[in-house]
Amino acid sequence: MAENIQTTQTQDYVRFTPSQRMQHLVLIVTFSGLGLTGLAQTFSDQAWAQAIIALFGGVESIRIVHRVLATVLMVTAIYHGGIITYKLFVLGRQASIMPGLRDVRDAWQWVMYNLGFRGEHPHMPRYNFGEKVEYFAVVWGTILMVITGFMMWNPIATTRFLPGEFIPAARSAHRYEALLAVLSIIIWHMYNVHIRRFNRSMFSGKIRRDAMEEEHAQELEDIEEGKVAFEYPPEVINRRKRYFWPYAVIVTIILTGGLIFFVTFEETAITTLPQRQEVVTTDLDPSIGVVEEGAVLWTEQGCDVCHGANADGSESPLEVSIIDRDVTFEQFIITVRRGPAEMPAYPIARLSDEGIAHLWAWFVDTQEQAAPAETEAAPTE
Repeated sequence: MAENIQTTQTQDYVRFTPSQRMQHLVLIVTFSGLGLTGLAQTFSDQAWAQAIIALFGGVESIRIVHRVLATVLMVTAIYHGGIITYKLFVLGRQASIMPGLRDVRDAWQWVMYNLGFRGEHPHMPRYNFGEKVEYFAVVWGTILMVITGFMMWNPIATTRFLPGEFIPAARSAHRYEALLAVLSIIIWHMYNVHIRRFNRSMFSGKIRRDAMEEEHAQELEDIEEGKVAFEYPPEVINRRKRYFWPYAVIVTIILTGGLIFFVTFEETAITTLPQRQEVVTTDLDPSIGVVEEGAVLWTEQGCDVCHGANADGSESPLEVSIIDRDVTFEQFIITVRRGPAEMPAYPIARLSDEGIAHLWAWFVDTQEQAAPAETEAAPTE
C-alpha cells in the first residue's frame, strides 16, 4: 500500500512542450543578461558596477551586449506571439492564461489557507493566479522596455515628435522597470519556483503529482477524469491553416521590418563617436593656486553637485566622495580635463590652467582639514 502511494505521489505529468521550454531558456538568458548589463550602466558610479563594465571590456562593449540581448528578446516575443495566434485561431485552444474572476477567488482562498482560516488549498487550473500575474508582468514589462528602449536608442527621432523631456523620462521608466523586474524575480519567482519547491517542469517538461495537487488540482482532476480539450477535425484545421499562413507571413514581415527599423534607424544612437582626447598640459605650477579661489570655482563649475560641498559626497544625490583619494597634481589635471566615466570634461575654454591650480589648492586644503577629524574619531589605546 505504501509503495502504491509513493508511486502515485512521484508520478510525472507532461506540462510544457519543447517549444515552450526553449522560449523560457531564451528568456532566462536574455533577462539575466539585460538585468546584469543594464543595472551595471544604471549604477555605474558603484564599484561593483564598474567591475562588471570592465569585465565586459568597457562601457561601449557592455552597451553592445545589452542591445544584442534586447534584439534577441524582441525576436523571441515575435515568435511567442505567432505561437499563441496559431494555437488560438488554428487549433482552437482556449486562452487559459487569461485572468478572470476565478483567479480573484483563488487568490483570496490561497491567502485564507495560508493564514489558517481555510482547511483546504484552492483547486487551481492549469495556470494559477500567481503564474498569470508573472506572465502578464513579463508582457507588460517587455512592452514598456521596448517603447522606452526605442526612445533612448533613437533620441533624435523621438524628439521630432515628442518634447525633449520624454528622453530622461523614458530613461527613468526603463531603469526602474528593470529594477522592479529583477527584484520581483529574486523575491517572488525564485522563492516560489526554486526554493519553496524546486519546479523542474520548465527544464524537463514534466511536473510531479504532489506539485500538481497543490498548484493545479483542477487540471489534475480533469486529467484523471479523462476530460480532454476539444479538438477540431483535421479538415477544419487544414482549412484554417490556409487562412493563417498568409496572415502569419505578412505579419512576420511587418514585425521583422519594424525590428530592423528599431535597431538601425538612427546611426548616431548605435555607435557612439569616440571622445576627442584634448591635448592636456600638465606642466603647471601648483603653487599659484589660491584656496579661496578654488572654493568659489568648486561651486561655480558644479563640482559640488556630484561630490558635495566638501568633496566627501555629503549633501549630494550621487554621493561620490573624492576626499580620500590619493592623486597627484598631474593626475588631477588629466581627470579634470578629460572627465572619466560620467564626469564631464573641463576643457581650457571652460576652465583655465590657473583655475585648475586654484581647485587643486582647495582640494588639498580640504583633504588636510578632513584628516585630523578622521584621526580624532579613531580609537586610541
